[in-house]
Amino acid sequence: MAYYAHTTDNKDKSDWQLLIDHLVNVAEYSEKFANAFGAGKLAYTAGMVHDLGKYSKEFQERLEGKKHKVDHSTAGAKELEEKYGCQIGRVLAYVVAGHHGGLPNGNRGNDRNLLSRLEKEDLPNYSSYENEIQIPLLGKEDIKNIPVPQNAETSAFSRSFFVRMLYSCIVDADFIDTEKFMAFDKSIHRGSSANISDIFIKFENTLKELEFKSLNNATSINIERQKILQSCLEAANCKNGFYTLTVPTGGGKTYSSMAFALKHAIKNKKDRIIYVIPYTSIIEQNAQVFRDALGMDVVLEHHSNFDYPDGSYDNWSDNEKKHRLSTENWDMPIITTTAVQFFESMFSNKSSKCRKLHNIANSVVILDEAQMMPLDYLMPCLWALVELIENYSVTVVLCTATQPAIRDMLPSNINPIEIIENPIGLQKAFERVKIQYLGNISDLNIAAEITKLDQVLCIVNTRKHAKKLFEKIAELTSDGIYHLSARMCPAHRKQILAEIRIRLREKKTCRVISTQLIEAGVDVDFPVVYRAMAGIDSIAQAAGRCNREGKMNHGNVYVFEPEEHGMPKKGRFSKNASITRSIVRSFGDSILSLEAIKSYFELLYDFEREQLDAKDILKMIKEGEKELLFPFEDIAYSFNLIDDIMQTVIVPFDEEAKRLIFEMENSKYPGMYSRSLQKYSVQIYVFEREALVKAGAIGSEKVGGLYWVVRDSSFYNNLIGLMDAESVKAPNEVLLF
Repeated sequence: MAYYAHTTDNKDKSDWQLLIDHLVNVAEYSEKFANAFGAGKLAYTAGMVHDLGKYSKEFQERLEGKKHKVDHSTAGAKELEEKYGCQIGRVLAYVVAGHHGGLPNGNRGNDRNLLSRLEKEDLPNYSSYENEIQIPLLGKEDIKNIPVPQNAETSAFSRSFFVRMLYSCIVDADFIDTEKFMAFDKSIHRGSSANISDIFIKFENTLKELEFKSLNNATSINIERQKILQSCLEAANCKNGFYTLTVPTGGGKTYSSMAFALKHAIKNKKDRIIYVIPYTSIIEQNAQVFRDALGMDVVLEHHSNFDYPDGSYDNWSDNEKKHRLSTENWDMPIITTTAVQFFESMFSNKSSKCRKLHNIANSVVILDEAQMMPLDYLMPCLWALVELIENYSVTVVLCTATQPAIRDMLPSNINPIEIIENPIGLQKAFERVKIQYLGNISDLNIAAEITKLDQVLCIVNTRKHAKKLFEKIAELTSDGIYHLSARMCPAHRKQILAEIRIRLREKKTCRVISTQLIEAGVDVDFPVVYRAMAGIDSIAQAAGRCNREGKMNHGNVYVFEPEEHGMPKKGRFSKNASITRSIVRSFGDSILSLEAIKSYFELLYDFEREQLDAKDILKMIKEGEKELLFPFEDIAYSFNLIDDIMQTVIVPFDEEAKRLIFEMENSKYPGMYSRSLQKYSVQIYVFEREALVKAGAIGSEKVGGLYWVVRDSSFYNNLIGLMDAESVKAPNEVLLF
């Protein structure tokens, strides 16, 4: 009797995929993936038995059309634990049992948990597998190079992480082979043939152009930027490890960190570079910088604003197909992604999220704005980074102007190396501003002060405050005033920023009220900046928008205490601001010195010590160490970096947006418009979307099944962006598509 893994529409089974072929293919793919961390033979073994349950008569009848519900994943897990015991066998059992439904919890108590499944007695008879395959034998040589705990403190975490990495290899292999059989035309677009050496050659041309521009405009700041770049290129020759790159805002760390990563990858034979960015608002900007410098076809941009919905591939370009597929497993040489995507993937239990993990092995990971690592999950995140460094040949770089004081949270054998030889001297070279603390100031007084200045930037903590302050200033003057917030779509913000830069360059009046989004990688240069009280890291970012190019002796940064509506009650804004006030009392106007920044983070982490693993992720893992009974499903549920889920709304900002919405709504393949519509998207909370639907501003159904669309043009204001539901009361012209 022939046994099959997958079917086609042909009833004669002549082109069905044989089960033995699928098992061998998955085993070989898995072995190739896991060889990156010394576990090739274990992965091969798991791959060979992952679908053992398909050898049952019931499953084969299911393929023929009978409506049997068959558990085909537990069989292989049972065989592996029985053969190899509750250490190696249990590791493999997790991987096989969870290859469809996700990594299960280890303990008993639920039918889908691992121990409960291993004790199942009612599985269909799958013994026919013995006629086609043998479960591979594993000897000492096969496991001598697998990842092992490097110290007692992190041993449980290390073991659980190994399960995740092995799981990633098997599920990615299973997806790839299934896709190759079921959708071969789709599978041929997967992966990239580009190598890091060729990419670096192209990047060197960009660096030469930057050097030429610096020589033609040899300001002290440009000279220091070139020194930073050279320091990164020299440090790139070092071995794998944990590095910090402490560069003041405006120091050119985006190019310099990528230069380090590329050269280091070549030196240490790395497979890819993963650039992790905390804000979706700047990932698009950085990804475009990298595409321009490295090539369109080698950079993958993966985040929530850039999802590729399922649908036909017929209307996608080859490059778009390649990128869509690469979001699934990160098989591209350059990845730009968010901290949410990066860290949640490492603590997920779902196959769709975990399949990319094995491609993090043997890579360079750059964490931009590293101080933004999520505080409630800081310890698990740091331990994951340490594990990648110690056992998976990963080099990690924490890149920021305000390095978090994390040394005491790391294992004793991990000592991050600073790439910059003299960070204190570098910071002094970049001292371009004087900071003054103003105390409490009302919106009315701030507005009055701003209107006295020709060029000024005011950064506040909330969209509500930005709107209120902008409206107060608009009552006083209409000359050169601008508003920036995440309620404006990227195309709108880009347009406004272009106007702002022109006015700054031409010495025209330019008064900008912005939320924190302008602090994240936006290259503007104001002589005066006002900043509502916040954490030291936010104030440092704001200061980076003042006298950025060092053309003045010094710029002026004024830190003020806003009215109540300007200090968010949710989250840690108030606590962070309180710690900043303490730093102001201790350091006066030198709150941005490296000593002050270190003191700020030490106080912050001491204050939040009990919350650095707020969901007890590490505790859950430790409790399961003895019998390898890790609660993978519970951890995935608990590890949620964004409590409030945001939804994407498309706004008809201009004629192009209206045309794209119309075409998407009438297209058989609406997914093909996702990339084009990205620049017209705004992220809002679910309750905000529901209120806007009720107000008639947004359609009651997603267009093309993909996106909510603003239908009433009056709800999108050309000065401040998407309005709240209560902001527009009168009926207005409705856009119909």
